Amino acid sequence: MSKIEQKSQSEVIELAIELMSRASVTPEDAGCQKLMSQRLAKLGFTNESMVFADTTNLWSRRDSTNEIKVDNLVFCFAGHTDVVPAGNLELWNTPPFEPTIIDGMLYGRGAADMKGSLAAMIVATERFVHDHPDHQGSITYLITSDEEGPFINGTTRVIDTLEARDEKITYCIVGEPSSTHAVGDIVKNGRRGSISAEVDIKGKQGHVAYPEHVKNPIHLAMPALTELSLVEWDKGNDYFPATSFQLSNLNAGTGATNVVPGHINALFNLRYSTELTDQIIVEQVESILDKHQLDYDIKWTFNGKPFITEHVNSEHGFLNAVSQAILSVTGKETQLSTSGGTSDGRFIAPTGAQVIELGPCNATIHQVNESVCCEDLEKLVDIYYHCLVNVLCTHKTDS
Repeated sequence: MSKIEQKSQSEVIELAIELMSRASVTPEDAGCQKLMSQRLAKLGFTNESMVFADTTNLWSRRDSTNEIKVDNLVFCFAGHTDVVPAGNLELWNTPPFEPTIIDGMLYGRGAADMKGSLAAMIVATERFVHDHPDHQGSITYLITSDEEGPFINGTTRVIDTLEARDEKITYCIVGEPSSTHAVGDIVKNGRRGSISAEVDIKGKQGHVAYPEHVKNPIHLAMPALTELSLVEWDKGNDYFPATSFQLSNLNAGTGATNVVPGHINALFNLRYSTELTDQIIVEQVESILDKHQLDYDIKWTFNGKPFITEHVNSEHGFLNAVSQAILSVTGKETQLSTSGGTSDGRFIAPTGAQVIELGPCNATIHQVNESVCCEDLEKLVDIYYHCLVNVLCTHKTDS
């Protein structure tokens, strides 16, 4: 029988529980950032709250007191306090905002995505500053409450503010749940770009019995949409798979069998590699639609450009610093991946920062009974701690 554990918990579990107890459904923060900033302030961080419309953001910074200055060395922990809705509460074994530990697993909304990571970041930073108060460079936090939502007023607005002040991030760890089977087994060293479109293809509505008086937009659209689905956009490269085109929705018709519709609406998305640009995609898609002589309106949504953090060299790169931290804690080599969806790393990387996503296992994210292994959070604290040491104590990484 599963055992609900009531014993006293470690620092990282206690903080994770405090954060998870706050129902911060996007774009609500529900006091999570205040809790984090209070702990960071005790370490000498300067906290700056940036509120844009319905979104609360935190930019927190601790600069070096080391007499040996390393110019422009800024290490950033990035993440989000917002979570997706809990959904049907009857499907949860425990209340989603009443964190519960059963058989060594911490259950509740945000356990893996990503309040467990936030707790690990804070505890690792506390330990690091205690052990290395005169570290090189700066430690920063970029936290938003709008990652799970429309991402309009979150990290992207903070980055715009920092860029206007010429305030740069050198290295960034985003605490998204990157791991698959064990914490640290996979890190994301990049993400594909994402571009979406809604296209409305126009015809002429009428009675199906009089085809000479109608223009069926479904018939007109199918050859073009088929061609788009068969295009070899690129072959990918060493870091990315080939670009993928996927239709996600088609909508047409009045619901009647004897009416030819006047419009068909199609939604599609491309996840693309660094072999392409969004402008190349737009031009190629629209050229195919034009080739088929369609009367259409199209609305593009640019979700994010692809980015990659490469090995600068085998010994001194940021990837090596993170990989060595994982190896020292888990005893295992990590694997690099660019799979999955988008993250807020897409807003940070274009500034020139090297970005890595490193967090707990992602098997239950956005699901009912979301959970994280308590031991994994303990390991994650150690990994983050060693990342700080590898970057800020023996600065060998190349920017």
